[in-house]
Amino acid sequence: MVDLSVNIGNLQLKNPVMTASGTFGYGEEYRDFVDISALGGIIVKGTTGSHREGNPYPRMAETPMGMLNAVGLQNKGVDAFISETWPRIRTFQTNILVNVSGSTVEEYVEVASKIAGVKDIPGIELNISCPNVKEGGMAFGTSCPSAIAVTRAVREVFPRHLMVKLSPNVTDIVEIAKGVEGAGADSVSLINTLLGMAIDAETRRPLLSTVTGGLSGPCIKPVALRMVWQVASAVKIPVVGLGGISSATDAVEFLLAGASAIQVGTANFVDPSVSGRMVDGLSAYMQRHNIEKITDIIGALDIS
Repeated sequence: MVDLSVNIGNLQLKNPVMTASGTFGYGEEYRDFVDISALGGIIVKGTTGSHREGNPYPRMAETPMGMLNAVGLQNKGVDAFISETWPRIRTFQTNILVNVSGSTVEEYVEVASKIAGVKDIPGIELNISCPNVKEGGMAFGTSCPSAIAVTRAVREVFPRHLMVKLSPNVTDIVEIAKGVEGAGADSVSLINTLLGMAIDAETRRPLLSTVTGGLSGPCIKPVALRMVWQVASAVKIPVVGLGGISSATDAVEFLLAGASAIQVGTANFVDPSVSGRMVDGLSAYMQRHNIEKITDIIGALDIS
């Protein structure tokens, strides 16, 4: 019997497979396809201080080996999540983290404070790829001082696990990772989507209403893998890897690069049962290679 359990700081996961925010709804949308309680954890949709309709349509477009999205954090707001959604999903026997988003430091703090009031939510994932409206729209996660400021402010009001989701749209992601580590993050997850765009050559118009959007899927995996390896080599807190993971083999590669756990994102749209099958695939990999504990391969990349 292989041991798939891992720890991300003080979070105990029965296995390293989690689902990425924005691609798995609130878990209940996928319960007909996968046993939610068999996963290491799920991260629910981005949650903001108040109701958001998101961006105008069209806001999704297919690309070779990936997709672009500009959904724009459509959600009912933190109060509705706590009063309406949480009572429905709290029975899932897995770690449920809330992705916290905002346009100002004050909004992040407001959302995190309210989530902190729900005692059985074990942690949050801080989405610092949101535009900072007070700084002209530059994402919090693309500026080291801004990333540190929002992480520190949320740390002061949220006592449980604080995972910070890093943007790849930076010159030096290691600098940002070390900055949020120093500001109190318990772990980091990376990478969020890469900035991209698509054009319809016939109409000569962009395919997204916002012109640009977030690129995800298998096409970004090499970039994500490289960044995970760089960050895991530089910080002391756990790293959660995501970006183009669609198979157990992909998951193993991220673990070898130093990730303590992984998140499945865009692959959920292609195959809604993929996360559950990935757990089985990891178990089969370990049996094939006579590995007793999944933790034995974390960071075990041989670069000699």
